[in-house]
Amino acid sequence: MRLRKVKNAFEDLSKDTKYFVLNPKDYYGKWNELVFKNNNPIHIEVGCGKGQFMMGLAQKFPDINFIAIEKYDSVLIRTLEKALTYDIPNLRLVLLDANMLHEVFAPNEVKRIYLNFSDPWPKKRHAKRRLTSSVYLDVYKKILPIDGEIFQKTDNRGLFESSLESFSQNGWYLSNISLDLHKTDIFNIMTEYEEKWSPKGPIYRLEARQIKEDYNKNNEE
Repeated sequence: MRLRKVKNAFEDLSKDTKYFVLNPKDYYGKWNELVFKNNNPIHIEVGCGKGQFMMGLAQKFPDINFIAIEKYDSVLIRTLEKALTYDIPNLRLVLLDANMLHEVFAPNEVKRIYLNFSDPWPKKRHAKRRLTSSVYLDVYKKILPIDGEIFQKTDNRGLFESSLESFSQNGWYLSNISLDLHKTDIFNIMTEYEEKWSPKGPIYRLEARQIKEDYNKNNEE
């Protein structure tokens, strides 16, 4: 599906001082101190879409700091429009490509990463572009602590199988694997995409954590 360009999206984002963080690199290692002004754990969503998921989490868990990350300004402006109708002090929005996360967040600064319905990049030659490829897993390792987590949801069986393989081969422990999330009692807040398409098929879900030996090795390099 072609992304619909929103005129003046970046300019409109930049005018907001409540949710949108204009220069995220300025807060490297200091998100809690300078942005949220507390010591609560930070959870991020990479590819937040229109923001329903992160807004729902932020409202339910006020003692966690949530950062919704999206690389397209035409998408993130829709998140901002929704957020402005609420008062959610523990939510921020960032315009950023996932491969730059380690330039914005310091080691151990992020406790959990959410990957919801990421682009599956089904062709083999595009495998490195998947957000669970080893390329991106190496980026995540730079910002997560040893007990940091990645939660993934997708409706694409191929991406899910690829993710299981990638996590397993790159030093991650998998748990709470579900082949049909909506038939379990696992806590879940649905994205806009999920609400629309889940009636057509199952939602796959997993949780991943770094294996201690691999974490130590990664941080010694």
